[in-house]
Amino acid sequence: MKSNRVNIVTLGCSKNTVDSQKLMRQLTAGGYSVVADASDPADIVIINTCGFILDAKEESIETIISHAEAIKRRGRGKLFVMGCLSERYRTELETSIPEVDGWFGVNRPQEVISHLGLAYHTELTGERILPGPKHYACLKISEGCDRTCAFCAIPDIRGRYSSVPLEELATEASYLASTGVKELILIAQDLTLYGNDIYGRQMLPELVRQLSGIEGIEWIRLHYLYPSGFPYEILEMMHDNHKICRYIDIPIQHISDNVLRRMRREHSGAETRRLLNDIRRMVPDAAVRTTVIAGHPGETQEDFNELLRFVEEYRFERLGAFRYSHEENTHAWLSYSDDLSEREKERRVSKIMELQQRISREINASLKGQVVRVIIDRKEGLFHVGRTQHDSPEVDQEVLITTAKNIKPGTFIDVKITGSGEFDLYAEIV
Repeated sequence: MKSNRVNIVTLGCSKNTVDSQKLMRQLTAGGYSVVADASDPADIVIINTCGFILDAKEESIETIISHAEAIKRRGRGKLFVMGCLSERYRTELETSIPEVDGWFGVNRPQEVISHLGLAYHTELTGERILPGPKHYACLKISEGCDRTCAFCAIPDIRGRYSSVPLEELATEASYLASTGVKELILIAQDLTLYGNDIYGRQMLPELVRQLSGIEGIEWIRLHYLYPSGFPYEILEMMHDNHKICRYIDIPIQHISDNVLRRMRREHSGAETRRLLNDIRRMVPDAAVRTTVIAGHPGETQEDFNELLRFVEEYRFERLGAFRYSHEENTHAWLSYSDDLSEREKERRVSKIMELQQRISREINASLKGQVVRVIIDRKEGLFHVGRTQHDSPEVDQEVLITTAKNIKPGTFIDVKITGSGEFDLYAEIV
């Protein structure tokens, strides 16, 4: 086994995935052989961790310990840890897991590269390696966050909001298109704020306009549009530009004014309803994806019932529900007691998801007979698996297509919906 073989294990969100992919490119430029396989016994393992909420922290720690034990059993190897968990708890981790050979935080890939005896290539900053599917990729347009949501530790971990300049993003997107990427997924902690810090105004519409002009890019998908200051121009652009997916990811978190105030969200329940109604009116065929939090400190049974009624009323095409996690040094941690049991939080999450399953089943059933355009992601058993413009990879539902043909991933085809489940559609090629 060669000592220059590196395994990069990535945990957490798509922003971490982008960081790992860019690190891979730097390592290969320095002569390292890189894989991305949690089970690969490479001589050098780099774990890119998540430290956002309790479940993610536990997964990160378990992964670190598992690899440390594997290296000890083999009697050789190096283990390095980077990312959010390392940024947030480095001092404690250095003491409790001394087997790790190096700890690195976020936004400092140069330190990792230097530690491995390599020079950092600034000219490769916009390049990366896609170890998985080659036809879609995330484009991280900013770092950090300036919002002050009570439950969120991201500003403390990743710092203030910092936009990537337009020209750098256009260069990176052009590079990705040249490698075969057809779907760009714009990600940030908050797309809504893009450009305010370096241009003095909201620049997301201009960024999308420029990216849509890049040859080879067929779909542009937007993730995480904060409700306050929502860029209405994007809705107008969706009518005229077929490359912008009619997919709006807008985390509302709650609808009760009592809870929204305690969460320190910058919008009221009435403002949330007004925005969502505007979206339905302006882009009636859009799929709206949202997330909600159950069990935030101070959430009464009536607050929760109001949230349930709202989910029933609005009928989101895509929805995820999460139980509140009491995170150190957040405003909620410092200001409120975690007054609901984990069992009660889970009960509330389950009630929301049971409701959403019914809504999803009903919405999917109404699609039978429709012809839709999909992008093929992979072949799996008897099916080719694809997605509509209303579905993001790895988080949303898929279309299972019956065909004897061998269709290359990244191909766009028209299919007719023949059946459905709660979170999947079945189709045949038109």
